[in-house]
Amino acid sequence: MRIVDLSKSVEYNKQDPWFMKVKIKHKPHNKAKWLIRALGLPFKLFPKNFIGWADDTIEKMGVHSTTHIDAPWHYSPTTNGEKSKTVDEIPLEWCYGKGIVIDMKYKKDFDPITIKDIEDFLTKENLSIEKDMIVLIKTGRDIYNGTKDFHKKGTGMSAEATSWLIDKGIKVMGIDAWGWDLPLPHMIKQAKETNNPDLFWEAHLVGQNKEYCHIEQLVNLDSLPYSGFKIAVFPLKITGASAAPARVVAIFD
Repeated sequence: MRIVDLSKSVEYNKQDPWFMKVKIKHKPHNKAKWLIRALGLPFKLFPKNFIGWADDTIEKMGVHSTTHIDAPWHYSPTTNGEKSKTVDEIPLEWCYGKGIVIDMKYKKDFDPITIKDIEDFLTKENLSIEKDMIVLIKTGRDIYNGTKDFHKKGTGMSAEATSWLIDKGIKVMGIDAWGWDLPLPHMIKQAKETNNPDLFWEAHLVGQNKEYCHIEQLVNLDSLPYSGFKIAVFPLKITGASAAPARVVAIFD
């Protein structure tokens, strides 16, 4: 069995914008000895060659700050009139299944991915979408991950293409860009210039009526073939959360 990691490292990066900043405090082994002593164990009874244990504290990290899966609750409090699922309510069966990579690296920044784009790729590569697959959209924009402009670059999914995948029986899909939609600053700019309230967050908002989850900030999709593997994307079980960091991996039997 071979496993390919598709998740970015969780670490502090000074280039990240404020809404993505992660801060982790690493505590060395010798700091723990005073805690152990305070808990009642005399230094003379410490095991031989025992310095203490290392420990770490995540002091700041938003649930959307790194590779993560968004729950339906992120898009809307209701889905098709029913309460939306939070991340701890996502069925684990959704989070493991056959994977497929849709190669959209040719798409230019701010040019949305359409149904035709996906259908043309599937026809060219003689591939098909099967119910309960986990669909990964490769844009190549993970090369900007960790840079200050990551959230400003890239293509993204259209509402129509997102809805089309859901109608094909897809519950979980993912992308290697900062977000599932076109870049956030671009969407804001376009909505203001056109005075069109339907432009902003259009792909996310498909989730108001059709239940689905998507993964954002994937990495390393170039290491995968287009098919022939399974995907595991198990989120942290954070009660009531809109999303959670996840270790996303491709598994080759």
